[in-house]
Amino acid sequence: MAVRKGLGKGLDSLILSRNEGDFEKEKKKDAPENVSHETLVKITKIEPNRAQPRRHFNEDLLQELADSIKQHGVIEPLIVQKRGEGYAIIAGERRWRAARLAGLKEIPVIVKEYSDQEMFEIALIENIQRENLNPIEEALAYKKLIEEFKLKQDDVANRVGKSRTAVTNFMRLLKLDGRVQQMLVEDMLSSGHARALLALTDLELQYQTAMKIFDEKLSVREVERLVKKMTEEKPAKPEKKEIDIAANNEAVYRGLEEKLKNIIGSKVMINRKTKDKGKIEIEYYSSEELERIIELMNQIQNK
Repeated sequence: MAVRKGLGKGLDSLILSRNEGDFEKEKKKDAPENVSHETLVKITKIEPNRAQPRRHFNEDLLQELADSIKQHGVIEPLIVQKRGEGYAIIAGERRWRAARLAGLKEIPVIVKEYSDQEMFEIALIENIQRENLNPIEEALAYKKLIEEFKLKQDDVANRVGKSRTAVTNFMRLLKLDGRVQQMLVEDMLSSGHARALLALTDLELQYQTAMKIFDEKLSVREVERLVKKMTEEKPAKPEKKEIDIAANNEAVYRGLEEKLKNIIGSKVMINRKTKDKGKIEIEYYSSEELERIIELMNQIQNK
């Protein structure tokens, strides 16, 4: 795995640049608070950043990285922050996940102290520059910077090294029907397809058109012509159907996942199949962690 250098002005201004060779000189088993050199810590003491903008990790690519780590180790250290007796990841969650798959017991890190906003900005910038975010994840991250951290769109654009127009175009994607957004996440549509669909204000019509795009493999230009024709003809409004509010409100399920994560202590994913059916997935990374989860379930059952 090649060392990634020159991550960009936005990220370099927030993260201490790495000095090759320092790692062997400054290697330690556990890092004290407020250090900023490279050190080794136990991988079990590290947990993901709860504000991580990236939600989807390609399992095949993760396994490829794990195979590389088995051969070459983790070349680029994680950026972490002290949290209680352990550490929270600021940048490098994908490397951390792959390192666990590779069976590593320790992992190189740089320990830094940041505000919540700085942690979120660093995680966002790293993912953008590595092209690890899907368009909806990126749009939600910009929205959080604006709404939670009270930044203006111009400020967000400057922080991430994009034009204000690009940031605006990403955030417009959040106006799409929830099912269309999911198609974008799953790479069934491109951002160009999705932006063309924004001209359709009827959410059901958006979704039906998105399915047509996917089924017929329409190009972006073909979609633009199709949508223009549909809006000019002003078709009769489709028969009103009952709207599944939950299907269009990902925040509800993300909130439930977070609650379950806090109870169980491991990542939890809720995958909806239909309005009333779905499944809950709990991640574990060792037999010890599985035993802990089972013991917790037994305790809950016996209460």
